[in-house]
Order: sequence, then C-alpha cells, then structure tokens
Amino acid sequence: MNDINIKEITTELRNENTMNIDTLSTIEILKKINQEDKIVPLAIEKILPDISVLVDKIVCAFKQKGRLIYMGAGTSGRIGVLDASECPPTFGVSRNMVIGLIAGGKKALVTAVERAEDSKELAIIDLKKIKISAKDVVIGIAASGRTPYVLGGVEYARSIGAITGCITTSKNSILASSVDYPIVAVTGAEVVTGSTRMKSGTAQKLICNMLTTTSMIKLGKVYKNLMVDLKPTNEKLISRSISIICELTSYSKEKATQLFYEYKDVKAVILSDLFDIHDKKKLDALLKKYNRNLNTIIKEYKGE
Repeated sequence: MNDINIKEITTELRNENTMNIDTLSTIEILKKINQEDKIVPLAIEKILPDISVLVDKIVCAFKQKGRLIYMGAGTSGRIGVLDASECPPTFGVSRNMVIGLIAGGKKALVTAVERAEDSKELAIIDLKKIKISAKDVVIGIAASGRTPYVLGGVEYARSIGAITGCITTSKNSILASSVDYPIVAVTGAEVVTGSTRMKSGTAQKLICNMLTTTSMIKLGKVYKNLMVDLKPTNEKLISRSISIICELTSYSKEKATQLFYEYKDVKAVILSDLFDIHDKKKLDALLKKYNRNLNTIIKEYKGE
C-alpha cells in the first residue's frame, strides 16, 4: 500500500503565487516562471559551505583513484547522467571518473521506466555492476529526498565504506539523514505543483555543475579560466584548443596550429612556450611528474 504523505514533501506543496496560472496570458505565465526561477540561486547561496565540504571530499577521492557516482531517478537521474557525460570532453578525464546511474538504465533517459525508482535492490545491482569501492563518492539526487532507488544506493555505498552525499530540495528528508554530506537546497513549491523538473531540477543541475567544475579546477584541469585539458573531438573544440594556446602563449595562430597538431596536447604546447622546451618527450615527462597541473609546474619546475 502507498503510505507516502505528499504534504510532507516540500516540493509537493502548492505554490500560492501561481494558483491562477492557467488563466494568465502567455507573457504573464512566463513572468511567473521567471520570478520563481530567481529563487533557485539564492537558495543555493545559503548552502555553499555544505557544497564546499563535499567538493573537498570528491577531490580527495579523485586523488586516491576513486570515482564520483551520481544516482537518481527521472529528472534527477537524467541530470546526474548529463553532468557525468560532459566531464570527459570538457576536462579530458576518463568516462569512468564521473558516472551517472539512473533507475531503469539507459532506456530511462528518454522513456519513463515503470516502478524502476521504487527498487532499492536495483540500485545495489547497478552499483555492483560498476564495481563500487570504498574509494568512491556516491551522491544520491532526489527532489523528494525519499526515492527508494536512491536510498538503496546510498545505504549500500555506506555499508561498504564509500563516502555518501545527496542533493535534495525537500526539508527534513530521509535521504539527507542517510548520507555523510547532505546538500539541501530548499527551492519551495513548484510553479506547477510537483513538477520537480522545474526549480528543483534547475537547482540540481547548478549544484552538479559546481561539484564537478570546482573539483576539476582544484585538480588542475583548468588554467586561468581556460579548459586546457579539453578533448578536441570536433572542429569547434579543435578551434577552441588553438585559441587557448594563442591566449596563453606568444605563438601566432599559424605556429599554435602547427604545434597543436604536432604535440596533440594543449598543455604541452603552453609549456613549450613558457620554458622554451621543444622536446615532446621532455614535455610529457614534465607533465607526468607534476600530475599535469600547470600551476604546480610553474611553481615547482626549476629547469632541471
């Protein structure tokens, strides 16, 4: 029997500001949505210290060869998968470094899979498939903070010693009390009651952006504010790579293009200019020695 009390879930409350939204003009509806959306970044601002603590745990895990694993169902699951899938091209990391698991598997990305989110056992199966270990960080994403798939995942993760966190937009949730590092962004009632793909989903996406982007910056995947470890897998990203080289070196566009294709590594080209080194093997060794962190190399390298 369904014993869920919807009224206890923050994101299921009715929004007093939108009670008459179905009678408004197009522009008036848009203004209502926009007004509510403005609440999201302010709600996140209040919990930046909590996000900061979790970022540091993720960075530590990455340095120990651990992974970041998102788990969610529906919109929450799709947001986790989206954030995970964007890390390799943006930061040049392995597809296994950040993983998104969604209840119901790949099919659930485009089609609702009936009752998949209601299974704790399915979450355990999914985690075992990717060989979860105590080195990993598992973050459950759930607007309501009570999705069984997500609860089952973080419970199992904790049982094997993995660090756990969550992203939820409901107060006093079971999920938040079940993890080591909860992130609770209270975005309030939705424009359309219970439609958590709206404010709640926006908050989840912003927080995921913060977690991975900040972690990658701290690992040296960004230099200045440029994505120097991006994977140039299409013409736009090749052009961006060459543009980054031109921004950070004294090379002309022609020389930057030549070295980009010769070295096949934006960071190597940047170092070649900074230290007047033009031996690819020496550049590769330098990058390897300092974990490909340009700031560390610039600080530590003495021309040995």
